[in-house]
Amino acid sequence: MIYAHSGIFFFLFYCPFRSWDYEITLRYCIVFLVQYTQKESQKLGLVGWVCNTPQNSVNGQIQGTREQVELMKAWLQTKGSDKSRIDKACFTHERTLDALEFTQFKIVK
Repeated sequence: MIYAHSGIFFFLFYCPFRSWDYEITLRYCIVFLVQYTQKESQKLGLVGWVCNTPQNSVNGQIQGTREQVELMKAWLQTKGSDKSRIDKACFTHERTLDALEFTQFKIVK
């Protein structure tokens, strides 16, 4: 067992879930990326949301275990949909969670 004097360390080490906000900037086929993001998130067992923005980007939030979230971050940075070209992937607002805040992964309009 690991003992730590800091309650913060204990919380970060043992907290089962992670949450990240993201923005993906791409050149074309935003609609495909939104649909593929939902499909990949569901495949990985993540919850959260995704939506298009007027600035030709896709925003959203992913929540799940650290392993699930890291797999999705890699997918968003390198793969995306078959018809999109990702220019930039930005991840912000990392949080640790005791429980998930969503029950599914959905497309927000």
